Amino acid sequence: MTVYSVTPIRVALVGMGRMGRAIDALAAERNCEIVARLGRSETARGITPTNLNGAQVAIEFSHPETAVPNAIACLRVKCPVVVGTTGWGKLRHELEAAVIHEQVAALWAPNFSLGVQLFLAVAEEAARRFNSSTGFDAHLIETHHTAKKDAPSGTAIAIHDQLSAGGRVDVPITSIRVGSVPGTHEIVFDAPFEQVRISHEARDRRVFADGALVAARWLAQKTTPGLYTMRDVIGS
Repeated sequence: MTVYSVTPIRVALVGMGRMGRAIDALAAERNCEIVARLGRSETARGITPTNLNGAQVAIEFSHPETAVPNAIACLRVKCPVVVGTTGWGKLRHELEAAVIHEQVAALWAPNFSLGVQLFLAVAEEAARRFNSSTGFDAHLIETHHTAKKDAPSGTAIAIHDQLSAGGRVDVPITSIRVGSVPGTHEIVFDAPFEQVRISHEARDRRVFADGALVAARWLAQKTTPGLYTMRDVIGS
């Protein structure tokens, strides 16, 4: 995920909060040109070819209530879009329908970290292994900064799904909102006389910005419409 094409790509940022600013700061280093920066006031007036300013792909990090409308607006003007906002999962069918109707590609991910993608695979395998042993309870703990809107986090929900896929269903999730934590996720397997912890800790928000830019480059070069995820990016 650290090899970059010599050809720059033109990126529009939709949402200029913490993540938007982090992507903006890293883009030039990753050979991406930010050609549009659309904050809340700009998106409220509408996303158009004019204010996208020739972007090959958009990266959307706003709020749960605006993420899907913003993404659909990008698709309607034939701009592929990477969606990093979480908390809108119940509206996924709307985004899928727009991708099909507009025949433009989109990509969504609850987390753009490569480590998290590997962590998800580990979670499923760990659930399978611990399911074969008696006496271990499981619990999932996620910690984020106080400004994070959704709880549990999108990443925690994805981990929970992987635990379920491994046969460990109904694992409780504890959400903690404190300070400026970029994101920590921990699976705890507890027995009467021992405990196993598996955790992923993001030390810097740039890990998500880096992954979002990788996803944007990948999506900008995708010719087949569809709703993709980071698994598609990693797998390719």
